[in-house]
Amino acid sequence: MSDFMLPDIGEGIVECEVVEWRVAEGDTIEEDQPVVEVMTDKALVEITAPEPGVVTKLYVDQGQIAKVHAPLYAYQAEGEAASSDNAKASSETASVSAPQENAQSTPGTQQPNTTPAPKTAPELESFETAAAKAGGAYGKTPASPAVRRLVREHGLDLAAIAGSGKDGRVLKEDVLGYLEAPQTRANAPASQNAPRVEPLRGVRAAMAKQMVAAATTIPHFQYGEEIDVTELLALRERLKPQAETLGERLTLMPFFMKAMALAVEAHPILNAQLNPEATELAYYPECNIGMAVDSKVGLLVPNVKNVGALSLLEVAGEVGRLTQAAREGRVEQADLKGGTITISNIGAMGGTYASPIINAPEGAIVAIGKTQWLPRFDSAGNVTRRAMLTVTWAGDHRFIDGGTIARFCNQWKAYLEAPETMLLQLR
Repeated sequence: MSDFMLPDIGEGIVECEVVEWRVAEGDTIEEDQPVVEVMTDKALVEITAPEPGVVTKLYVDQGQIAKVHAPLYAYQAEGEAASSDNAKASSETASVSAPQENAQSTPGTQQPNTTPAPKTAPELESFETAAAKAGGAYGKTPASPAVRRLVREHGLDLAAIAGSGKDGRVLKEDVLGYLEAPQTRANAPASQNAPRVEPLRGVRAAMAKQMVAAATTIPHFQYGEEIDVTELLALRERLKPQAETLGERLTLMPFFMKAMALAVEAHPILNAQLNPEATELAYYPECNIGMAVDSKVGLLVPNVKNVGALSLLEVAGEVGRLTQAAREGRVEQADLKGGTITISNIGAMGGTYASPIINAPEGAIVAIGKTQWLPRFDSAGNVTRRAMLTVTWAGDHRFIDGGTIARFCNQWKAYLEAPETMLLQLR
């Protein structure tokens, strides 16, 4: 048998959480077949089989922590399995044929009976008792990851549930039957009142540390504004059919990003970062705009690289690619690094206002609220119907003052309210 060691995932990661096993002990696996999903503090990583074979042991349960360079699972390679079976078959053939050869070698001589006596009832009982105490073939109650998750969700003890599967394996039906049992229902109120506790790991653990550090070490300056996107919505509706024929979905996000990259050219300090000692300010030549995505593994902030050098359609393609990857928790490390300024589109989930926390070491972040059709006065004093959204900026007040962020926001707002003016600046 061979042990599969958890490989070095990079970024200095030394451990990760086993999210889901795609195989069980005894399963046959093929080369490059997905075997397990693990979660680092960056994203979800899928680990595949190095070669075909049979899984013989899972060393780390779902929800537990696996160490880099430590055994993750054991398997018997395809060639090893065949050799082992042949050796076993040869051994059994030799043991059966040996008494027959002895019997033929001495005619007329009665050979002793070499067949072992069957186990007596006490011996069988002792063997079964030992197996029951061991809790399965590997010293624990056998159950699939899905069944273990169901047991945890209901606050049950897996060892207390009688398994009806092979080798006492606990099946989903066993858990559901246990929940319906009278003694379980009698204890239901106490179980329901008890909180479900789970460890904070992976992306959520990293987010907790980063948000605490940002909120406690960076003095945030908040600035709010209202933007009329009526003309921008009309422009998008005109461009959407053509974008779709080219295979891209055109949302407002690419417009927000292109306008921001242009505004950064006039106010480069919004694209700068302060060093940890607060002694030097680094101005970045490329505007890498991050977008906060609510993924299944937690908050991820991938960024579109060098937005100023991309066309609107290219930005739309990157936004679509990164959004899909983030929602699946499978963002590449390169897409998570190098951001210089961030957009949080809280309006996509129905929010109107938010006070965002800066994604350190960046210097600014904006939260965009939902678009609402509201009454407004035009230049002649008449009430008109306009599409309005609110934006709330947070800037690092150590090097971005109120006047700077206000001028930058006004420039960004001007591009969004009259999107055709961006044509003079686009490359």
